[in-house]
Formats: sequence, structure tokens, C-alpha cells
Amino acid sequence: MWIALLAMGLVGVAAEDGATPLFDGKSLDGWVAEGASETVIDGAKAPVWVVEDGQIVCRGKGFGFLRYKEREFDDFTFHVEFRMAPKCNSGIGVRTRPFDPADSRGTRPSLYSYEIQLIDDVGKAPDVHSSGSLYRYVAPRENALKPAGEWNALDVTCQGPRIRVVLNGKTIQDVDQREVAAIKDKPLRGYVCLQNHGGTIAFRTVEIRDVKPD
Repeated sequence: MWIALLAMGLVGVAAEDGATPLFDGKSLDGWVAEGASETVIDGAKAPVWVVEDGQIVCRGKGFGFLRYKEREFDDFTFHVEFRMAPKCNSGIGVRTRPFDPADSRGTRPSLYSYEIQLIDDVGKAPDVHSSGSLYRYVAPRENALKPAGEWNALDVTCQGPRIRVVLNGKTIQDVDQREVAAIKDKPLRGYVCLQNHGGTIAFRTVEIRDVKPD
């Protein structure tokens, strides 16, 4: 089972100096599931989002988000480590708003603000829908994703209108939204969230660091 494979990874290390952990390794305190929150496993209803072996695990049914609800952020670096199952589709939402399935186009991060795409596409040429893209708007400089089953480290820095994304130590985005017509009016403040888009994925070392405005 893929869940058993997830358990083989080590739990994320303590937050670096100045970073605030958003996940305590034991519960989903501070988080809220939006959109699809239940699935059926072995004939019984079960939550899509669970904590297993110190990791947040999305069991990949339906479409929705797990949003950190305690506060909004403006200038920050969001750090998370993730490991995907084969054929997974997921993402990270930043500067977003609560998701309402009745107004999906107006409230999903990829349209309202930004989704950093996470999808099992290792080795494929980068485009506006590939891993590390500002989904549907800006392609990453390269595809820096590791194969399914391996841990990846992602850092997303939002500093005023500037968006920087580092995946596995490689800077794949460094964009001033004012210079891209399609995103020039995106919000400069909002929530962070994890996406469920029908793929099994685990997250660990979920933390955020406030940064000074550029």
C-alpha cells in the first residue's frame, strides 16, 4: 500500500530559526478541510486528510483544499516537504481565500491568487501546468521534481509583488507579478493551503517565516 510507503520517511526536522511550524506532527489543529473532505475506504466513510506517522496525508479523492485557517500572510516564505504517489496531482495555494465549491472559479487559488502546481511529471519539459508552475500563468525555469516516492523540498517566497519558488534547491520561479499582465492584480495577502486533486500525497515540515517587504 502507498500509505505504508509513506511511513518509511523520517518525520520533518524542527523549524529553522524564525520559522513558525504550522503542523504539530500529531493533529490537524489550525487547519480546515474545504471541498471534498470525505472518501470511502473499504466501504466506510473516512476523511480525505489524515495525520499518519507525523505527516499530513491526502488520500486523494475528489477536489478540495486543506487550508491553514489561523491567520492570513502577506510577506513570507512558506516551506514544505512533500512526497507523491505515482500519477499524483496536487498543489500549494498561497495568498488565497477560503474555498467555496459553489464558487469554485472565484475562490480556488489557481484563479483567485496562486497555485504552485505539484504533479507527477518528472522529466517532462516545463510549461504553465507542470510542477513548480504558477499554475496556468507562468512556467518554471526547469522541472526540478524528484520521482514519485521521493521527498521534495519546496520554498515559496511572496514579498510584495515578487514571487520566488525554490524546488529541491533550484530557483524555478522569480517573478514580479506587475510585469505579467495576467497576474498583475493578484492579491498581496491571504491564506496558505494544500490541495487535494485526486492524488495521494504526504506533507511534512510545514512552516512559514515572515519576511520584510521588499
